[in-house]
Amino acid sequence: MNVSDLPADLLAERPHLFSAATLAIAATDLARMAELIAAVERVVALPAWQEKVGTPRVLPAGRAGGTAGDRANGAAGVFMGYDFHLTAAGPQLIEINTNAGGGLLAALQAERNDVLDAYVAMFRSECVGELKALAIVDEQPATQYLYPEFLAFQQLFRRHGIEAVICAPADLLLCHGSLWHEETRLDLVYNRHTDFTLAGDVQSALREAWLQGAAVVTPNPQTHALYADKKNLVALTDASLLEGWGVDAETRRVLLAGIPRTEAIDAARADDFWARRRQLFFKPAAGFGSRGSYRGDKLTKRVFEEILAGDYVAQALALPSTMEVEVAGEMTALKADVRNYAYRGAVQLVAARLYQGQTTNFRTPGGGFARVISA
Repeated sequence: MNVSDLPADLLAERPHLFSAATLAIAATDLARMAELIAAVERVVALPAWQEKVGTPRVLPAGRAGGTAGDRANGAAGVFMGYDFHLTAAGPQLIEINTNAGGGLLAALQAERNDVLDAYVAMFRSECVGELKALAIVDEQPATQYLYPEFLAFQQLFRRHGIEAVICAPADLLLCHGSLWHEETRLDLVYNRHTDFTLAGDVQSALREAWLQGAAVVTPNPQTHALYADKKNLVALTDASLLEGWGVDAETRRVLLAGIPRTEAIDAARADDFWARRRQLFFKPAAGFGSRGSYRGDKLTKRVFEEILAGDYVAQALALPSTMEVEVAGEMTALKADVRNYAYRGAVQLVAARLYQGQTTNFRTPGGGFARVISA
């Protein structure tokens, strides 16, 4: 498979999905990112971490973590995304995503058939038994910006003998202990929906399938709670807390050197945060896609009051690196966000997203997914 297998009309509607640029990253920085990801994995495996953050924020009344679905399979969560900015102090992990889109598109762009094979193996390893059929699920899939990736996944899975359907969560039916899409019994759901807790009414069949272990749901609310809630970054940058949990000195060093210090917003400390705002980046703890995120030096008092009233974290500002890209015959500086796609703590692929503005947007001429090479 390659990029030319994607529907040409959909790509034409998304002219800034792929960048022609290639980002060279020092081998030492690639190694540091992999080292940090492995360090995070070691902490997440600790009983203290599981007890502190392992229960999803929202579950049906009377339900808690450790669901039948989690006990019935070894699902670790596909396409973990570790997003870094390259700085003078080394790569800085700005956030962890359990719903990291673009992994397949980036592999196609890089012509990495070995990674495609690894992706299929990853999905198979999420299941205890044989993976025969799966659903790629999102709200109104055909309207999603990364819909071409859904189609590419469907094609990839079918080439490997796995039936794959693309549907909305409302199209799923839980019946007689199994999850169905029309007449297809599903072994697994690749969940691309951004309702990470599966709390919405439209998610009821998928939520119950996960709770009952009727199908593997990956990623699922448990995975999101363990990794992607941004308040986890507060714990990962708290040296005293980590030491108290018995995290070894080397792992603590790697985490504290590679993750910008992150603090939970407390209205009682409003004056302190306002005074330091220019050195901070504010993010909603349960947010995604940079929605509701603000650089402190751009804040107005009104927005700051909304942040104080919400569930936010403040992260020490780690500005992205830039690279020169030729756009319409002129050299233009684009920012680079570097995403490591990982599974069970091992990096499968590194890709960059190039952009202008405050956040990645796939709207910048010359921007989009870019190849990464080791320098």
